[in-house]
Amino acid sequence: MEEVRRRHAAAEAGGGEERRARQHQEGKLSARERIDLLLDEGTFDEMDKLVRHHCRDFGMHEQVIDGDGFITGYGLIHGRPTYVFAQDFTVFGGSLSEANARKIVKIMDLAMKTGAPVIGLNDSGGARIQEGVLSLAGYADIFLRNTLASGVVPQISAVMGPCAGGAVYSPALTDFIFMVDKTSYMFVTGPEVIKTVTHEDVTKEALGGAATHNATSGVAHFEAADDGECLRMIRELMSYLPQNNRDGAPRRVTDDPAGREDAALDSIIPAESNQPYDIKDVIRRVADNGELFEVHEHWARNIVVGFVRMDGATVGVVANQPAYLAGCLDIDSSTKGARFVRFCDAFNIPILTFEDVPGFLPGTAQEFGGIIRHGAKLLYAYAEATVPKITVITRKAYGGAYCVMGSKHLRTDVNLAWPSAEIAVMGAEGAANIVYRREIAAAEDPDAVRSAKVEEFRERFASPFVAAENGFIDDVIEPRQTRPRVIRALRMLATKVDTTPRKKHGNIPL
Repeated sequence: MEEVRRRHAAAEAGGGEERRARQHQEGKLSARERIDLLLDEGTFDEMDKLVRHHCRDFGMHEQVIDGDGFITGYGLIHGRPTYVFAQDFTVFGGSLSEANARKIVKIMDLAMKTGAPVIGLNDSGGARIQEGVLSLAGYADIFLRNTLASGVVPQISAVMGPCAGGAVYSPALTDFIFMVDKTSYMFVTGPEVIKTVTHEDVTKEALGGAATHNATSGVAHFEAADDGECLRMIRELMSYLPQNNRDGAPRRVTDDPAGREDAALDSIIPAESNQPYDIKDVIRRVADNGELFEVHEHWARNIVVGFVRMDGATVGVVANQPAYLAGCLDIDSSTKGARFVRFCDAFNIPILTFEDVPGFLPGTAQEFGGIIRHGAKLLYAYAEATVPKITVITRKAYGGAYCVMGSKHLRTDVNLAWPSAEIAVMGAEGAANIVYRREIAAAEDPDAVRSAKVEEFRERFASPFVAAENGFIDDVIEPRQTRPRVIRALRMLATKVDTTPRKKHGNIPL
């Protein structure tokens, strides 16, 4: 018994009090403190607590610590089983060894067998150099599990310290990445290597900090002010997610009536079609208790994605944002939307789309950057998805972008439009200038004729009633009716079953 207690105490001590104090001075919690905040109190069961490395080179046989720098195990979040691993930076800088890589692989295999999420708390100096290829093999073993688990169980990564080199690819393969401001960073090659090779001077923070990856690269999905907020955000995200791809998303009892109408929605669209408004106001007025858990908030802001609850159940929302770039689709927003749609489809989460899109963003930068290929990702994701899909057109739905954003033609189940909807190949003004150009040119007062023809085109071809007459819109509704109509549609679609042709997998335009 004494030996059991001694070994457990040694493992829990990690790199010692002095190194833990250094973590605190840097604004970071210790690995065990992080796990305690993440999981329901008192529910953590540790596995492989007494694992040791077997390296004998470079004096490593004299530096043996139980647990070998990684803490792995399982516990509960909101009463539901979850697997977790945390890298302890106080032990060999949290570096990956053959031994602790096997610890991660073990819980990932268990997560797949039992159908429970995996959360990784990353804080590591990278591969353990003393172990050479054995450490690299450990990374590859983890990457394989990340790939096999993708779409089977939710995988969450929290980067709460350094994450560099090959280590970045495990988080990159997971579903959501959280980062902490000023204390975490990710990059494939560090500032020193970049300076040597390209002669660029850049700091770690500017190169791969939380702000960079949340707003510029889009690598990370969430930014937290400190470790505590990061772990609270993960717990909130988990409240929306199912346990696995065979499970339904958790439901929450709500006191927000399903039949609630909101008269403010009737006047939320500006009178002028070129005036912006915030689509998040629409989403919050429709969602249970006005709550939106936004994903990728700071990147590609011309599209909004996130989770809401409708009638107590999780729903994924995708919405064009007229307040940014007029809601145009571009390279980044297409990729952002496509990945979110595919996540929802993989985990049986219905998709609610709010559409106000004037088209794809024009310009040589977009064309040279491959907007055709990237825009096709979003098209592919919507067409492939078999979960319940509902689209509400609030205003503009022009051209190819109309097709892409959950149109009826992509197997969307329920398509609704507000009276303010404009569904056409292009805007009424541009279309009138083309279709009626001879009449306008021959008129004594071209401006008056142009204005009249714009209104004529809008009424004859861009009205939502034209689409409704063709069955592409199931109904034109008063905006205030949006919440009850969407909830009734979701209830109707609860037993939906759809399929795709038999195949190994499609070839999404990556």
